Amino acid sequence: MPYKTLSSLPGNIRAHLPKRAQEIYRAAFNSAWEQYRKPESRRGEVSQEEIAHRVAWAAVKQQYTKQGDKWVRK
Repeated sequence: MPYKTLSSLPGNIRAHLPKRAQEIYRAAFNSAWEQYRKPESRRGEVSQEEIAHRVAWAAVKQQYTKQGDKWVRK
């Protein structure tokens, strides 16, 4: 399901990502959720939710990198 607010993101996302990275994650997740709505738009047996999470993490990793326990802007 799409996330309406940052507070609706999974706890591990809120706990580890800075606010801007959470915004990126939420926007990418919601976009991918819509884009991969139909099973034929996904590869193999990947669920809509799983592909949306993958896309969201990829979007975050384009602008952030993990240093130790923290995510910092590149």
